[in-house]
Amino acid sequence: MITPPKDKQLYETTIATYWFGDNGLLTSVSKNPTRTVANTTESFALIRRITNGKKQPLLVYMCPSGMPDKATRDFVAANLPTVYTAMAMVSKGGLGTMVMNILFKFKPPAIPMKSFSNDADAKEWLKGYM
Repeated sequence: MITPPKDKQLYETTIATYWFGDNGLLTSVSKNPTRTVANTTESFALIRRITNGKKQPLLVYMCPSGMPDKATRDFVAANLPTVYTAMAMVSKGGLGTMVMNILFKFKPPAIPMKSFSNDADAKEWLKGYM
């Protein structure tokens, strides 16, 4: 798991730590609480505030967390395209793919999403969405 940089301004929510990388890429490290409508609402509000409402691509370093309920999955699916243009998930052992499969089991994501095992490939893929 990656450690957030000490030389960047960090933004914290219950479910993630966010910062802007050297290239301006919004980056996050997920935390392990189960996602709920309340804590995802908190994160979406923070993202809107720190981006001045401008949709951004997101590089997220995943960690295991509990299975969100259907209301949360529906809420996340509806709100992802309001804050992100694309999402690259970096994880070990297929965690990102598993999350995508759970969140979007019945309906494909409204934004481009892809899982990666390393951040270099993820950053390269996100360049097209900057």
